[in-house]
Amino acid sequence: MSTYETVTVEKRGKIAILTINRPDKLNALNKQVHGEGVAAMEELRKDDSIRVLIITGAGEKSFVAGADISEFEGQTPVTQRDLFHEKTFFNTIDAFPKPVIAMVNGFCLGGGNELALACDLRIASENARFAQPEINLGIMCGGGGTQRLPRLIGEGRAMEMALTGDMIDAETAHKFGLVNHVYPAAELEAKTIEMAEKIAEKAPIALRLSKEAVKFASRSNLDEGLRREVDLFAICFSTEDKQEGVAAFLEKRKPIFKGR
Repeated sequence: MSTYETVTVEKRGKIAILTINRPDKLNALNKQVHGEGVAAMEELRKDDSIRVLIITGAGEKSFVAGADISEFEGQTPVTQRDLFHEKTFFNTIDAFPKPVIAMVNGFCLGGGNELALACDLRIASENARFAQPEINLGIMCGGGGTQRLPRLIGEGRAMEMALTGDMIDAETAHKFGLVNHVYPAAELEAKTIEMAEKIAEKAPIALRLSKEAVKFASRSNLDEGLRREVDLFAICFSTEDKQEGVAAFLEKRKPIFKGR
């Protein structure tokens, strides 16, 4: 892996942990984080030894506390639009073929919440806090908050978060369906790694196709989704992993999946 200034990557067997490393700025997203985050994920995409990615923030206070507002000054509508029409960190996460888990260890606000929304699963500590506070700056969500959030928690709840900018705690986020699990801060990393390891043991091709099918569900109608599911299901039957999975089941042993 290359070395970056604002993100770090640690590999633990089949799992990679990408940490946004600006704790003095509560891990706020700036242009450099977007660029280095995209570059690091492109490297991880090509690394067949990595099967699951965890994204988190450095320090104990914040996952990502939003965008770096200092970069908004002097930004014109055209330059801002161009920036977000480039390959962003948000969309790179969304399109990443391997499962991505957000390990939310504190403030998850604005662009931070949008970053978490782009992930496939979200696991939070009890002290995590979530919000889309852009409205308080006289602007609105720009990293997918008005699109991914209602698809995840429903229009009414998403509308309230977008229009009030109010912060919600981890328990409320779990009740809304914004996060999958909530754990004490001291257990967050171990529990997230446990989930990642469970997923990493599954067949890589089936994981990739399952992720594609589930994401397609919110972006299509039912008939289109069912057709896509059947097509992807059929592709699984061409893999060595399918043969291994069936054989292991019949032989009452644990399968060894190789991603082929």
